[in-house]
Amino acid sequence: MNILIMSDIHGNLDALEKLLKQVERQEIQGCVLLGDLIDYGMHSNEVVERVRRLDYPILCNLWGNHEHAIWNEGYERFSTDRGRDCARYTRERLSDSTWQYMENMDSAGRKEFLCGGKRCLAVHGSEEDIYWGSIRPEQELSEYCQYDYVFSGHSHHPHFFEKYYKVEDPKRRNKKKTIFVNPGSVGQPRNLNPMAQAVLLDLETEELRFVKAPYDIKKEQDAFDGQVDPFYRERLECGV
Repeated sequence: MNILIMSDIHGNLDALEKLLKQVERQEIQGCVLLGDLIDYGMHSNEVVERVRRLDYPILCNLWGNHEHAIWNEGYERFSTDRGRDCARYTRERLSDSTWQYMENMDSAGRKEFLCGGKRCLAVHGSEEDIYWGSIRPEQELSEYCQYDYVFSGHSHHPHFFEKYYKVEDPKRRNKKKTIFVNPGSVGQPRNLNPMAQAVLLDLETEELRFVKAPYDIKKEQDAFDGQVDPFYRERLECGV
Protein backbone atom coordinates (compact mmCIF):
# COMPACT_ATOMS: atom_id res chain seq x y z
CA MET A 1 0.00 0.00 0.00
CA ASN A 2 1.50 3.31 -1.12
CA ILE A 3 0.87 6.37 1.02
CA LEU A 4 1.87 10.00 0.68
CA ILE A 5 3.08 11.59 3.92
CA MET A 6 3.07 15.38 4.18
CA SER A 7 3.65 17.82 7.01
CA ASP A 8 4.09 21.53 7.69
CA ILE A 9 2.62 22.98 4.50
CA HIS A 10 2.33 26.33 6.27
CA GLY A 11 0.16 28.23 3.85
CA ASN A 12 2.51 27.69 0.90
CA LEU A 13 0.16 26.93 -1.98
CA ASP A 14 2.60 26.72 -4.87
CA ALA A 15 4.86 24.36 -2.91
CA LEU A 16 1.89 22.07 -2.29
CA GLU A 17 0.71 22.23 -5.90
CA LYS A 18 4.13 21.39 -7.29
CA LEU A 19 4.63 18.56 -4.80
CA LEU A 20 1.29 17.01 -5.76
CA LYS A 21 2.18 17.41 -9.43
CA GLN A 22 5.43 15.56 -8.80
CA VAL A 23 3.61 12.50 -7.46
CA GLU A 24 0.49 12.53 -9.63
CA ARG A 25 1.57 9.49 -11.67
CA GLN A 26 2.16 7.37 -8.59
CA GLU A 27 -0.43 4.90 -7.38
CA ILE A 28 -1.29 6.44 -4.03
CA GLN A 29 -3.88 4.71 -1.86
CA GLY A 30 -3.89 7.17 1.03
CA CYS A 31 -2.43 10.32 2.54
CA VAL A 32 -1.12 11.10 6.01
CA LEU A 33 -1.22 14.78 6.99
CA LEU A 34 0.85 15.56 10.08
CA GLY A 35 -0.31 19.09 10.81
CA ASP A 36 0.48 22.76 10.30
CA LEU A 37 -1.44 23.29 7.11
CA ILE A 38 -1.68 26.96 8.02
CA ASP A 39 0.35 30.02 9.12
CA TYR A 40 3.71 31.54 8.09
CA GLY A 41 2.71 31.59 4.41
CA MET A 42 0.04 33.80 2.89
CA HIS A 43 -2.22 31.07 1.46
CA SER A 44 -3.59 29.20 4.46
CA ASN A 45 -7.17 29.24 3.14
CA GLU A 46 -6.10 28.15 -0.33
CA VAL A 47 -3.99 25.29 1.05
CA VAL A 48 -6.96 23.99 3.02
CA GLU A 49 -9.16 24.15 -0.07
CA ARG A 50 -6.55 22.25 -2.09
CA VAL A 51 -6.27 19.56 0.56
CA ARG A 52 -10.05 19.17 0.42
CA ARG A 53 -9.69 18.17 -3.25
CA LEU A 54 -7.09 15.44 -2.84
CA ASP A 55 -7.81 12.44 -5.02
CA TYR A 56 -7.06 9.83 -2.36
CA PRO A 57 -8.35 9.13 1.14
CA ILE A 58 -6.84 11.04 4.05
CA LEU A 59 -5.87 8.41 6.60
CA CYS A 60 -5.27 10.97 9.31
CA ASN A 61 -5.31 14.75 9.36
CA LEU A 62 -3.68 16.10 12.49
CA TRP A 63 -3.66 19.49 14.09
CA GLY A 64 -0.14 20.82 14.42
CA ASN A 65 1.04 23.35 16.96
CA HIS A 66 -0.10 26.18 14.68
CA GLU A 67 -3.68 24.90 14.37
CA HIS A 68 -3.72 24.29 18.11
CA ALA A 69 -2.34 27.74 18.97
CA ILE A 70 -4.54 29.65 16.54
CA TRP A 71 -7.71 27.77 17.43
CA ASN A 72 -7.17 28.34 21.15
CA GLU A 73 -5.49 31.75 20.85
CA GLY A 74 -2.63 30.38 22.91
CA TYR A 75 0.61 31.83 21.58
CA GLU A 76 2.84 31.60 24.66
CA ARG A 77 4.95 28.70 23.39
CA PHE A 78 6.10 30.47 20.22
CA SER A 79 9.75 31.32 20.73
CA THR A 80 9.60 34.82 19.21
CA ASP A 81 7.29 37.80 19.04
CA ARG A 82 7.35 37.60 15.26
CA GLY A 83 5.94 34.06 15.48
CA ARG A 84 3.17 35.19 17.80
CA ASP A 85 2.37 38.17 15.59
CA CYS A 86 2.27 36.02 12.47
CA ALA A 87 -0.11 33.54 14.08
CA ARG A 88 -2.44 36.34 15.14
CA TYR A 89 -2.31 37.76 11.61
CA THR A 90 -3.18 34.37 10.16
CA ARG A 91 -6.05 33.90 12.58
CA GLU A 92 -7.65 37.16 11.49
CA ARG A 93 -7.63 36.03 7.87
CA LEU A 94 -8.92 32.49 8.09
CA SER A 95 -12.14 31.94 6.18
CA ASP A 96 -15.25 30.34 7.61
CA SER A 97 -14.53 27.34 5.40
CA THR A 98 -11.06 26.96 6.92
CA TRP A 99 -12.41 27.19 10.46
CA GLN A 100 -14.91 24.48 9.62
CA TYR A 101 -12.20 22.29 8.14
CA MET A 102 -9.99 22.72 11.20
CA GLU A 103 -12.88 21.72 13.43
CA ASN A 104 -12.99 18.36 11.64
CA MET A 105 -9.26 17.68 11.78
CA ASP A 106 -7.74 15.39 14.45
CA SER A 107 -7.40 18.00 17.16
CA ALA A 108 -5.58 15.64 19.54
CA GLY A 109 -2.44 16.04 17.42
CA ARG A 110 -1.91 12.26 17.31
CA LYS A 111 -3.71 9.25 15.90
CA GLU A 112 -3.20 5.50 16.03
CA PHE A 113 -4.47 3.55 13.04
CA LEU A 114 -4.07 0.31 11.13
CA CYS A 115 -2.96 0.63 7.53
CA GLY A 116 -1.94 -2.16 5.20
CA GLY A 117 -1.89 -4.51 8.17
CA LYS A 118 0.63 -2.29 9.98
CA ARG A 119 0.10 -0.59 13.31
CA CYS A 120 0.84 3.09 12.80
CA LEU A 121 1.14 6.14 14.99
CA ALA A 122 0.97 9.63 13.53
CA VAL A 123 1.93 12.51 15.82
CA HIS A 124 2.73 16.10 15.00
CA GLY A 125 5.53 16.37 17.54
CA SER A 126 6.25 13.50 19.92
CA GLU A 127 4.50 11.47 22.61
CA GLU A 128 6.20 13.56 25.29
CA ASP A 129 5.04 16.83 23.74
CA ILE A 130 2.33 16.27 21.15
CA TYR A 131 2.43 19.66 19.45
CA TRP A 132 5.88 21.08 20.20
CA GLY A 133 8.20 18.10 20.63
CA SER A 134 10.38 16.36 18.06
CA ILE A 135 11.45 12.77 17.53
CA ARG A 136 15.18 12.35 16.89
CA PRO A 137 17.25 9.26 16.04
CA GLU A 138 19.55 9.61 19.06
CA GLN A 139 16.66 9.28 21.51
CA GLU A 140 15.85 5.94 23.18
CA LEU A 141 12.24 5.95 21.94
CA SER A 142 11.21 2.79 23.83
CA GLU A 143 7.66 4.15 24.18
CA TYR A 144 7.13 3.55 20.45
CA CYS A 145 7.94 -0.18 20.53
CA GLN A 146 4.32 -1.22 19.99
CA TYR A 147 4.10 0.42 16.55
CA ASP A 148 5.34 -0.75 13.16
CA TYR A 149 5.53 2.83 11.85
CA VAL A 150 5.77 6.19 13.58
CA PHE A 151 5.13 9.26 11.45
CA SER A 152 6.02 12.66 12.90
CA GLY A 153 6.53 16.24 11.76
CA HIS A 154 7.11 19.62 13.42
CA SER A 155 10.92 19.72 13.17
CA HIS A 156 10.87 20.45 9.40
CA HIS A 157 13.87 18.07 9.19
CA PRO A 158 13.20 14.84 7.26
CA HIS A 159 14.33 11.54 8.70
CA PHE A 160 14.02 7.79 8.18
CA PHE A 161 15.47 5.34 10.67
CA GLU A 162 14.73 2.03 12.38
CA LYS A 163 14.83 1.10 16.05
CA TYR A 164 15.09 -2.48 17.31
CA TYR A 165 13.65 -3.61 20.62
CA LYS A 166 14.03 -6.74 22.69
CA VAL A 167 10.69 -8.53 23.11
CA GLU A 168 9.43 -12.04 23.87
CA ASP A 169 9.19 -13.42 20.35
CA PRO A 170 11.46 -16.45 19.74
CA LYS A 171 10.26 -16.76 16.14
CA ARG A 172 11.88 -13.38 15.40
CA ARG A 173 14.83 -13.95 17.74
CA ASN A 174 13.16 -11.72 20.34
CA LYS A 175 13.41 -8.64 18.14
CA LYS A 176 10.83 -6.00 17.29
CA LYS A 177 11.34 -3.21 14.75
CA THR A 178 9.76 0.23 14.54
CA ILE A 179 10.30 2.45 11.51
CA PHE A 180 10.32 6.21 12.08
CA VAL A 181 9.52 8.64 9.27
CA ASN A 182 9.50 12.42 9.19
CA PRO A 183 8.70 13.76 5.71
CA GLY A 184 10.17 17.20 6.33
CA SER A 185 8.19 20.26 5.39
CA VAL A 186 6.22 20.98 2.22
CA GLY A 187 6.11 24.73 2.65
CA GLN A 188 8.80 25.76 5.14
CA PRO A 189 11.76 23.35 4.77
CA ARG A 190 14.64 23.86 7.19
CA ASN A 191 17.16 21.30 5.95
CA LEU A 192 18.98 23.77 3.68
CA ASN A 193 16.97 22.56 0.69
CA PRO A 194 14.24 25.05 -0.30
CA MET A 195 12.20 22.57 -2.35
CA ALA A 196 8.79 21.28 -1.26
CA GLN A 197 9.36 17.97 0.51
CA ALA A 198 7.31 14.89 1.40
CA VAL A 199 7.58 11.09 1.51
CA LEU A 200 6.13 8.26 -0.57
CA LEU A 201 6.06 5.02 1.40
CA ASP A 202 5.12 1.46 0.48
CA LEU A 203 3.96 -0.01 3.77
CA GLU A 204 4.34 -3.59 2.53
CA THR A 205 7.87 -3.48 1.11
CA GLU A 206 9.10 -0.67 3.41
CA GLU A 207 10.41 1.10 0.33
CA LEU A 208 10.55 4.84 0.96
CA ARG A 209 11.27 7.79 -1.29
CA PHE A 210 11.86 11.36 -0.23
CA VAL A 211 10.11 13.53 -2.81
CA LYS A 212 11.54 17.00 -3.46
CA ALA A 213 9.78 19.36 -5.83
CA PRO A 214 11.00 22.77 -7.00
CA TYR A 215 8.35 25.46 -6.91
CA ASP A 216 7.97 29.17 -7.65
CA ILE A 217 9.47 30.65 -4.49
CA LYS A 218 9.23 34.20 -5.80
CA LYS A 219 5.52 33.78 -6.44
CA GLU A 220 4.97 32.86 -2.81
CA GLN A 221 7.25 35.63 -1.62
CA ASP A 222 5.38 38.22 -3.69
CA ALA A 223 2.16 37.28 -1.90
CA PHE A 224 3.49 38.65 1.40
CA ASP A 225 1.84 41.99 2.08
CA GLY A 226 4.29 43.45 4.58
CA GLN A 227 2.07 42.76 7.57
CA VAL A 228 4.26 39.96 8.95
CA ASP A 229 7.97 39.85 9.66
CA PRO A 230 9.96 39.52 6.38
CA PHE A 231 11.89 36.67 8.00
CA TYR A 232 9.17 34.25 6.90
CA ARG A 233 9.37 35.51 3.35
CA GLU A 234 13.14 35.46 3.08
CA ARG A 235 13.79 32.07 4.64
CA LEU A 236 12.01 30.34 1.76
CA GLU A 237 14.98 31.00 -0.55
CA CYS A 238 17.46 28.90 1.45
CA GLY A 239 15.33 26.36 3.28
CA VAL A 240 16.29 27.49 6.77
